[in-house]
Amino acid sequence: MTLQAARRSSLVEQVIDQMRAEIASGAWPLGGRIPAEPALVEQLGVGRNTVREAVRALTHAGLLAGRQGDGTYVIATSELSGAVRRRLATAELIEILEVRRGLEVEAARLAAVRRTDADIAAIDAALVRRDAAFAAGDRDAFVDADLAFHTAVVDATHNRVLTDLYRDFGAALKLSIGGAGEALDHTDVPHEPIAAAVRAGDASAAAAAAQSCLDHILRTL
Repeated sequence: MTLQAARRSSLVEQVIDQMRAEIASGAWPLGGRIPAEPALVEQLGVGRNTVREAVRALTHAGLLAGRQGDGTYVIATSELSGAVRRRLATAELIEILEVRRGLEVEAARLAAVRRTDADIAAIDAALVRRDAAFAAGDRDAFVDADLAFHTAVVDATHNRVLTDLYRDFGAALKLSIGGAGEALDHTDVPHEPIAAAVRAGDASAAAAAAQSCLDHILRTL
């Protein structure tokens, strides 16, 4: 085999792939700041221009965003996540909730059929946190716990496409949960029926409970 000199574009693509892998694995967490340029140059063994091109490409793809004087941050975990985030940034709350309803109803149905003991434990733990946060009047903790509950249900489907799509939807979901909480004016929508149906393996009841939950929120809005 005859070796060929590496093209610059290939080197940039290799760096992009490595940086994308750091983001996807969580080594560079969502919302976190990535290593500074000098550190990346040293770790990757490439020049500053190569690092800058890779960062520019990932910024254009919607995975990274620079903050003047404060470095570069991870704002999405994949190109799909970036595209979803950009689209949902201009969506109405009711539109987000309608899409959320479609995802969560199907997730509850599948989770009831496919859940494991570990899945049930995760769902129950998130439900306890959610109810405790609501009782304490801690809005931020409630939003985090509510999203954790629904994410646990989605994880219990063991459908990787649905799981990835739902996680990419996460930032907009946090906003919709918070917005819905304000609109509901401290009236909680019980989630125990969803958890109970998933525990019992009753797919129809799980889907109906999830549908009822989101229908109630949409009616209130």
